[in-house]
Amino acid sequence: MRYVMNNQTDATHNIAMDTWLLNDLKPDEPIFTLWQNRNAVILGQNQNTFQEVNQEYVDDHGIQVVRRVTGGGAVYHDLGNLNFTFIVPVEQTAEVNFHKFVQPMLAALHSLDIPAEITGRNDLVIDGKKISGNAQRYANGYLMHHGTLLFDTNVDTMVHALNVADEKFMSKAAKSVRSRVGMIKNYAPKETTMDSFFEALQYYLSNQGKDQEIILDSAQNAQITDLQKRQFSTWDWNYGKSPAFNFHSHEKFTGGAVDVFAQVEEGIIRDIHFEGDFLGLLDITPLRQKLIGQKFDEANIKRVLDEMDASDNYFGHIPNHDIAKMFAS
Repeated sequence: MRYVMNNQTDATHNIAMDTWLLNDLKPDEPIFTLWQNRNAVILGQNQNTFQEVNQEYVDDHGIQVVRRVTGGGAVYHDLGNLNFTFIVPVEQTAEVNFHKFVQPMLAALHSLDIPAEITGRNDLVIDGKKISGNAQRYANGYLMHHGTLLFDTNVDTMVHALNVADEKFMSKAAKSVRSRVGMIKNYAPKETTMDSFFEALQYYLSNQGKDQEIILDSAQNAQITDLQKRQFSTWDWNYGKSPAFNFHSHEKFTGGAVDVFAQVEEGIIRDIHFEGDFLGLLDITPLRQKLIGQKFDEANIKRVLDEMDASDNYFGHIPNHDIAKMFAS
C-alpha cells in the first residue's frame, strides 16, 4: 500500500489529519499512515467527556483531550503507543467487515513473529490480553479503519487519566488493567524498539518498501491545519454543551453501552442525543434528525430505526429492537 508520513505528535493535528484523509484525499486504492500522539485521551465521537476523563489529572499532567469522528471507547495515547490508519475505497457499507479490514495489521504483526489474534468486537489480543483497539467510519465511498498498538504504554497514567475515581482505588484499577492489556514489546524479539517496530510495520505494509509515499502539498496541509483549529482544538467539539433532557435510558449490550437522552414535549421528540462506546460506521446525526418530530413510542421508533438501517450503520450491530426497547415507558 502507498502511505502518508505523519511525524506530528499533537493529538488535535493527528485526529484532524485522520478525518481529512477520510473525507478529502480520495485515493484510488487503499492507503495507510502510522502516527503517534504525545500524552492524550482520545474519545469516541458519541462519548460524554465529563464522564470519561479525570479532568483534574489531565490538566495537572498536560494531557490533551480530543474527540475523534469514530465510535468506540476512550483510549489513552502516549509515545509508547503506535497508531495506524487505513483509508480504503468501499462502495457501500454492506461491504464493510471488521475482520477483513484489520487483516493487514494482523499480517504485519505476524511478519514480526508477534502472535496476535482478532477477538471480540474490535480488538487484537496476545495470550488473551488486549494490545489494540480499533474503530471505523464510512463516508462518501471510503472506509477509515484506525486503531492503537500498545507497544510500551504507561498503564498508571492511562488509569489515572481515564477514570474519575477516588485515589484509593487507583492501585487496584492499575492492577486490573495490567491483567487485561498486553504490551507488544514483551512479545516482540528482544532487540525490538519503538523505532524499529515502526520501521518494520512501515516496510511490511508498503509492500516491502516498494510502494511510494503520498506527499501532501502545502494546500492540503493547510486544509488539515484549518480543520485542526476549526474543530478538533475547540471546547465545543471535545467537550460540548448538552441540552436539558427529561428522558434518559441506559443499556449495556454486547456491541457496547448506549445512553439515550431525549427532550419530549406532548409525546413528541423535540431533541435527542445518543452517547456510548458503540461502534457505528456513520455519523449518527442523520438518525437524530430523523427521530426529532417523531412520536415517543417504541413501535414508531423501531420503524424509524429499521428505515435507517440503524443496527448496521449507527449502532455497531446492536439490534434495532434492542435500541427501541430503551424507549419503552
